[in-house]
Amino acid sequence: MANSHDVVPGVVFSTVDKVARWAQSSSLWPFAFGLACCAIEMMSTVAGRFDIARFGAEVFRASPRQADLMIVAGRVSMKMGPVIKRLYDQMPDPKWVIAMGACSSCGGVFNNYAIIQGVDKVIPVDVYVPGCPPNPDALLYAVTRLQEKIRSGEARPGHRILEPAAGMTAESGHTSPHILR
Repeated sequence: MANSHDVVPGVVFSTVDKVARWAQSSSLWPFAFGLACCAIEMMSTVAGRFDIARFGAEVFRASPRQADLMIVAGRVSMKMGPVIKRLYDQMPDPKWVIAMGACSSCGGVFNNYAIIQGVDKVIPVDVYVPGCPPNPDALLYAVTRLQEKIRSGEARPGHRILEPAAGMTAESGHTSPHILR
């Protein structure tokens, strides 16, 4: 009979947590949110030449309720910001976001009054993909980087809480994003 001193605390839970993170990272269900020219490059990743299915992201979902990864590709206008927030809120937990391209990462090359200067002003972003537009290889690298973050526990979606944004600019409480170099 084992007493309380023979049991190592957290061993079972840490092992289950590692298995759960491995399963989550190996079966991502992306929701494509293409807003501009980056969406064309994003569509190329499902073709035979690049084949995103090799990386565990089998099929792009048409509904946010069936996805756990949102890929925002292109510029985000002030009118589109609340729509993206609503779609993000409809995704089940755990959920992750990739900002694809210069426009979704930082607003693009022009500082326009109608464009939100980065989708991270609206929703938390886990991985940024630079480029205008980035090639499909860069998106595949971002998916693999996100998988590494999920496996290591670095991407903890349950711990990011956004407060209501005033004018779509103020936010707090989410982890610092990873920038691809």
